[in-house]
Amino acid sequence: MPQLALYQPDIPQNAGAILRLAACMGVDLSVIEPAGFVWSDARMKRAGLDYIAKAHLTRHAGWDAFRAAHADRRLLLFTTAGTTAYTDFAFAPGDVLLFGRESAGVPGAVHDAVDARLLIPMRAGLRSLNVAQCAAMALGETLRQTQCFPDPGEAD
Repeated sequence: MPQLALYQPDIPQNAGAILRLAACMGVDLSVIEPAGFVWSDARMKRAGLDYIAKAHLTRHAGWDAFRAAHADRRLLLFTTAGTTAYTDFAFAPGDVLLFGRESAGVPGAVHDAVDARLLIPMRAGLRSLNVAQCAAMALGETLRQTQCFPDPGEAD
Protein backbone atom coordinates (compact mmCIF):
# COMPACT_ATOMS: atom_id res chain seq x y z
CA MET A 1 0.00 0.00 0.00
CA PRO A 2 1.35 3.48 -0.81
CA GLN A 3 2.08 5.84 2.06
CA LEU A 4 2.14 9.61 2.57
CA ALA A 5 4.94 11.45 4.38
CA LEU A 6 5.24 15.07 5.47
CA TYR A 7 8.64 16.64 6.04
CA GLN A 8 8.46 19.09 8.96
CA PRO A 9 5.00 20.46 8.15
CA ASP A 10 4.44 24.16 8.93
CA ILE A 11 0.68 24.60 8.77
CA PRO A 12 -1.56 22.60 11.10
CA GLN A 13 -4.63 22.92 8.88
CA ASN A 14 -2.76 21.30 5.98
CA ALA A 15 -1.44 18.50 8.19
CA GLY A 16 -4.98 17.91 9.47
CA ALA A 17 -6.39 17.80 5.93
CA ILE A 18 -3.69 15.33 4.85
CA LEU A 19 -4.33 13.22 7.95
CA ARG A 20 -8.00 13.11 6.96
CA LEU A 21 -7.02 12.14 3.39
CA ALA A 22 -4.85 9.31 4.71
CA ALA A 23 -7.65 8.05 6.97
CA CYS A 24 -10.25 8.10 4.18
CA MET A 25 -7.96 6.38 1.67
CA GLY A 26 -6.64 3.82 4.16
CA VAL A 27 -2.97 4.75 3.79
CA ASP A 28 -0.38 5.37 6.48
CA LEU A 29 0.95 8.85 7.15
CA SER A 30 4.44 9.59 8.43
CA VAL A 31 5.31 12.97 9.89
CA ILE A 32 8.99 13.84 10.03
CA GLU A 33 9.58 16.13 13.00
CA PRO A 34 9.96 18.81 14.04
CA ALA A 35 6.65 20.26 12.93
CA GLY A 36 6.26 24.02 12.82
CA PHE A 37 3.36 23.85 15.28
CA VAL A 38 2.37 22.02 18.44
CA TRP A 39 0.98 18.70 17.20
CA SER A 40 -2.11 18.96 19.40
CA ASP A 41 -2.90 22.34 17.84
CA ALA A 42 -6.66 22.95 17.68
CA ARG A 43 -6.37 24.15 14.04
CA MET A 44 -5.04 20.75 12.96
CA LYS A 45 -7.77 18.97 14.89
CA ARG A 46 -10.39 21.18 13.26
CA ALA A 47 -9.12 20.29 9.76
CA GLY A 48 -8.78 16.59 10.61
CA LEU A 49 -12.13 16.40 12.45
CA ASP A 50 -12.90 13.00 13.93
CA TYR A 51 -10.88 11.29 11.19
CA ILE A 52 -7.68 11.72 13.20
CA ALA A 53 -8.61 8.74 15.38
CA LYS A 54 -9.04 6.59 12.25
CA ALA A 55 -5.68 7.50 10.69
CA HIS A 56 -2.54 5.39 10.88
CA LEU A 57 0.01 8.01 11.89
CA THR A 58 3.69 7.59 12.75
CA ARG A 59 5.74 10.52 13.96
CA HIS A 60 9.50 10.28 13.35
CA ALA A 61 12.03 12.20 15.46
CA GLY A 62 13.83 13.39 12.31
CA TRP A 63 14.94 12.55 8.78
CA ASP A 64 17.38 9.81 9.85
CA ALA A 65 14.72 8.00 11.90
CA PHE A 66 12.29 8.23 8.99
CA ARG A 67 14.88 6.90 6.50
CA ALA A 68 15.74 3.99 8.79
CA ALA A 69 12.06 3.06 9.09
CA HIS A 70 11.59 3.19 5.30
CA ALA A 71 14.91 1.78 4.06
CA ASP A 72 13.13 -0.87 1.99
CA ARG A 73 10.68 1.50 0.29
CA ARG A 74 11.00 3.85 -2.67
CA LEU A 75 10.85 7.53 -1.64
CA LEU A 76 9.23 9.90 -4.12
CA LEU A 77 9.54 13.62 -3.49
CA PHE A 78 6.90 15.95 -4.90
CA THR A 79 8.66 19.21 -5.64
CA THR A 80 8.50 22.24 -7.92
CA ALA A 81 12.12 21.34 -8.75
CA GLY A 82 11.05 17.96 -10.14
CA THR A 83 11.73 17.00 -13.72
CA THR A 84 9.24 14.17 -14.23
CA ALA A 85 5.51 14.84 -14.27
CA TYR A 86 3.78 12.63 -11.72
CA THR A 87 1.32 11.52 -14.42
CA ASP A 88 4.26 10.13 -16.45
CA PHE A 89 5.67 8.13 -13.53
CA ALA A 90 5.00 4.43 -12.86
CA PHE A 91 4.00 4.10 -9.20
CA ALA A 92 4.30 0.89 -7.18
CA PRO A 93 2.18 -0.18 -4.18
CA GLY A 94 5.01 0.30 -1.66
CA ASP A 95 5.93 3.85 -2.67
CA VAL A 96 6.21 6.62 -0.08
CA LEU A 97 4.94 9.98 -1.39
CA LEU A 98 6.97 12.69 0.35
CA PHE A 99 5.91 16.34 0.63
CA GLY A 100 8.06 19.18 1.96
CA ARG A 101 7.44 22.11 4.23
CA GLU A 102 5.01 24.69 2.95
CA SER A 103 7.53 27.47 3.64
CA ALA A 104 10.77 25.91 2.42
CA GLY A 105 10.29 22.50 0.81
CA VAL A 106 13.06 20.10 1.82
CA PRO A 107 16.82 20.59 2.19
CA GLY A 108 19.30 19.46 -0.45
CA ALA A 109 20.24 16.34 1.50
CA VAL A 110 16.64 15.12 1.26
CA HIS A 111 16.54 15.92 -2.47
CA ASP A 112 19.69 13.85 -2.89
CA ALA A 113 18.35 10.90 -0.87
CA VAL A 114 15.06 10.28 -2.69
CA ASP A 115 14.53 7.83 -5.52
CA ALA A 116 12.62 10.29 -7.73
CA ARG A 117 11.64 13.97 -7.79
CA LEU A 118 8.18 14.42 -9.25
CA LEU A 119 6.44 17.51 -10.49
CA ILE A 120 2.77 18.42 -10.66
CA PRO A 121 2.62 20.48 -13.85
CA MET A 122 0.95 23.88 -13.53
CA ARG A 123 0.78 27.23 -15.26
CA ALA A 124 3.98 29.25 -15.63
CA GLY A 125 4.53 32.15 -13.27
CA LEU A 126 2.82 30.57 -10.27
CA ARG A 127 4.87 29.24 -7.34
CA SER A 128 3.07 26.16 -6.06
CA LEU A 129 -0.15 24.43 -5.11
CA ASN A 130 -1.29 23.89 -1.54
CA VAL A 131 0.48 20.84 -0.07
CA ALA A 132 -2.81 19.15 0.87
CA GLN A 133 -4.06 19.54 -2.71
CA CYS A 134 -0.77 18.11 -4.00
CA ALA A 135 -1.04 15.15 -1.65
CA ALA A 136 -4.59 14.44 -2.82
CA MET A 137 -3.64 14.64 -6.51
CA ALA A 138 -0.54 12.49 -6.06
CA LEU A 139 -2.22 9.89 -3.89
CA GLY A 140 -5.19 9.67 -6.26
CA GLU A 141 -2.91 8.92 -9.23
CA THR A 142 -0.86 6.45 -7.19
CA LEU A 143 -3.96 4.59 -5.99
CA ARG A 144 -5.37 4.56 -9.53
CA GLN A 145 -2.20 3.15 -11.06
CA THR A 146 -1.65 0.55 -8.33
CA GLN A 147 -5.35 -0.35 -8.01
CA CYS A 148 -5.10 0.21 -4.26
CA PHE A 149 -8.19 2.36 -3.73
CA PRO A 150 -10.01 1.18 -0.61
CA ASP A 151 -13.09 -0.99 -0.89
CA PRO A 152 -15.97 1.31 0.12
CA GLY A 153 -17.80 -1.62 1.69
CA GLU A 154 -14.87 -2.70 3.85
CA ALA A 155 -14.42 -1.16 7.29
CA ASP A 156 -11.05 -0.84 8.99
